[in-house]
Amino acid sequence: MTVTVEPAGGRPPTAAPVTTTSPSRSRDRFLDVLRMFVMVLVVVQHWWLPVLSVQTQGELDTGSVLSVNGGFALTWISQVMPLIFFVGGAANLISWRAASGRGERARVWWAKRLRRLAWPVVPLAVVWIIACHLLVLGGAPAQPVLVGAGAAGMVLWFLAVYVLVVMATPMLVAAQERFGWWVPVALLAGAVFVDTVRFSFGVEWFGYLNVAFVWLGVHQLGFRYVTGAITRTHAIWMAAVGAVAVLVLAALGPYSLNMTGVFAAETSNVAPPTLVLAALGSLQVGVAVLLRRWIGAWADRPGPARMLDRLCPQLMTVYLWHMLPISVVAGVVVFGLGIDTPEPMTGWWLLWGVLGVAVLVPLVLPLAHWAVRFEEPPRVLKGDPGLLRVLAAALLIGGGMLTLTVTGLGFGPFPVLGLGAIVSGLLLTAAPRVRDGGTTRGVFRDVARGSIRA
Repeated sequence: MTVTVEPAGGRPPTAAPVTTTSPSRSRDRFLDVLRMFVMVLVVVQHWWLPVLSVQTQGELDTGSVLSVNGGFALTWISQVMPLIFFVGGAANLISWRAASGRGERARVWWAKRLRRLAWPVVPLAVVWIIACHLLVLGGAPAQPVLVGAGAAGMVLWFLAVYVLVVMATPMLVAAQERFGWWVPVALLAGAVFVDTVRFSFGVEWFGYLNVAFVWLGVHQLGFRYVTGAITRTHAIWMAAVGAVAVLVLAALGPYSLNMTGVFAAETSNVAPPTLVLAALGSLQVGVAVLLRRWIGAWADRPGPARMLDRLCPQLMTVYLWHMLPISVVAGVVVFGLGIDTPEPMTGWWLLWGVLGVAVLVPLVLPLAHWAVRFEEPPRVLKGDPGLLRVLAAALLIGGGMLTLTVTGLGFGPFPVLGLGAIVSGLLLTAAPRVRDGGTTRGVFRDVARGSIRA
């Protein structure tokens, strides 16, 4: 997803609108750098943080570096998902403004965004589900296969939440235009209320309301960035208050010290997200905006600019597909060579991580280069689906993503049901077909004739 930047008209000089220093004046490379930074850390931590070993009965034991003393400190660096929601907020505001300028209705914009979110998951799920069945039928032990498939499904939590983010964008943009900074403040207040109820009364399920309050709150900061509302003074306050809040809440509050949970044995601040994660997001966004001038200057150099132009369109593909080579490499090393993950926080463990990343890079990048073709939805998925169809599509796609997140991309009925829900939602994003006496039947017929092409 390429992020373009439009000037925010009518802002006062102290709240300078977002601009880009690149020659084309069409991109904000600062946002590109943040996206790349996030994806690199995601891939690295998914290799480095799990602790894998083979048990005597041939099953794969999955521990975590986060369960050892001091392991939580790594998550204060590796938890960077607030930054990607911040970047997503900027991208969604720019996209929504462009669509509104063309006179495009919200339901059409929703349909386009849902297609771009959901379609790349279809070939990913098909590959994993088929591969898992073939491996088990070929004699591979089922438990390790399911571990890899489960880890591959876990990364889809982001897309499940992002369906909510996309559907909320038009309303949140309207709210921002009327209330400004009060919108993220209100979302933060919602997160405070949810955590208070959750921890005071032990109502754990209530904490999942913060999926909306925390992630939409960080996403809203992306809106504020695009409009030029985050000045240097705002950034300083966001970083300072966020840092103090994270330290105080983590040290004195009823919160885990872990900011993420890659095979973590204990609870984290992610599932469900907590006020600590919101504070960490404020800290990260504040620091990033303070460094924007230097980041942008580096990114506009010819070498980094070429790298960003080449890699940024493939970053979401890297996010979706990187667990495939990680699972293959881990399987070969742990099962094939009999090498377990070394003791965490030792020199051998550091070497394990460095060598693993060195092996993964030449595998992940060509895979992403091949799989990026699935970023573009099929041509048959187009047009105005109508309000009811697009709302139903969002429910099916979000539900399907959540199902695959929980059950993984392995074998059994639930991954197939999750994939079926996503495909059904995708079909609903197309304009109703009236020729040949059908609505969605025409779409299914086109699929059968091979007119859907990646």
